[in-house]
Amino acid sequence: MIEILRLISSYRARRPARACLFLDDLFRRLARCEPTRASETEDRIWDVWMHHPHRGAQRALDLATGDIAARRYDIAETRLTLLLRRAPDFAEAWHKRAALYYLLGRDRECLQDLERTLELEPRHFGAMLHFAEILRSLHAEAEARFAVQAARSIHPHLTIPD
Repeated sequence: MIEILRLISSYRARRPARACLFLDDLFRRLARCEPTRASETEDRIWDVWMHHPHRGAQRALDLATGDIAARRYDIAETRLTLLLRRAPDFAEAWHKRAALYYLLGRDRECLQDLERTLELEPRHFGAMLHFAEILRSLHAEAEARFAVQAARSIHPHLTIPD
């Protein structure tokens, strides 16, 4: 967990593994936009994160996301694990598998995948918030607040409790 806190604290100094000027622009826009426009900008960020230039990788993530929604967790895990073997730099695939592990109560594996997500995409406010949830469950309130504050420094319009 200390490594994830270090990654979060250094996010401004690190660059994403997959450079995307459009995504950089969206984050600048999110930091400056009116609260009424934040949701639209956030949705566009998620769209970019969910996108992969290889159609097979994109399809696998879409299918795994549907499997998670349908509670076909074993199928989702298999899809995501295979996807990550083929596309280990796909930050959102790591984040989706972390979310799956969180749902399954597999915190150790969730933390490993959150760490990898933040290594690849330092501004991943969703991963920071998932990490904060785990910290809260462990009664690490100060560390959870730190993760939430970092997420809010990236996405100032988040509406979540401290």
